[in-house]
Amino acid sequence: MVTSLGTNPDESSTLQIREIQELSISISAQKLNPTMLSEDFLKASGIIPGDWELNKQPVLNPNYAQVSFQNGVSIATQPRNITFVETLKNLDAVQLPELVHRYIEKLPLADYQGLSIGLKSVVPLSGGANAARQYITQTLLAPGSWQEYGQAPVQAALNLVYQLEKCQLNLSINEARLQLPDQRYLPALLFSGNFNYEITSNNGQERISQLNQGIDEWKTDLEAFREIVSQRFLGQQESLFPERVIPAVPINPNS
Repeated sequence: MVTSLGTNPDESSTLQIREIQELSISISAQKLNPTMLSEDFLKASGIIPGDWELNKQPVLNPNYAQVSFQNGVSIATQPRNITFVETLKNLDAVQLPELVHRYIEKLPLADYQGLSIGLKSVVPLSGGANAARQYITQTLLAPGSWQEYGQAPVQAALNLVYQLEKCQLNLSINEARLQLPDQRYLPALLFSGNFNYEITSNNGQERISQLNQGIDEWKTDLEAFREIVSQRFLGQQESLFPERVIPAVPINPNS
């Protein structure tokens, strides 16, 4: 789970985590209705396997619906938008892209408008509870009197927009804290990236083809996201990060 900073981590702890990642695929369409999303529909249509088990009680109402499964996949929809999320454990066993392809195949007349491939990466920090704040305000931002206003240290987040060859990347960097299995916390940075693809054709079949092609870019987007996070932002700051690695709880999709 990733939350805002607030609880001091145990400085003497040897528990350390290197990276957790989450993949999401969001699709916008004129004819998406939340009431269409249910476990029965997903299984009866062949979009998901029949042996998938729910992780919690589904939510279903006219404005919002969500189903979550024990394998780390969840699907949430609002009017004109549906988002598929998977916690990445093994890149060779990622299920989300094929699931989204099957969804589009079963609902070809939804009038698809856009696609966003999202990635989240949590990077734990050493150096105390304020390490994430100090990284953003002292490394990424220029110091100044703007940081010395108010009765508490300023908290900051960074939002960046990159124009790539095939799409636009929106990248945000936020302070976070990482909850360990024993309920303790480590300060961390939360990197969230969204690769936004335009669906430009006026032809329905061509729109679906563009959508499927964009979905198939997820591995390329993942590598680009890793490159910008690990090399462009963190490459010169290795002293900030723990050296040993242990498993950790997954990112909360709603964080």
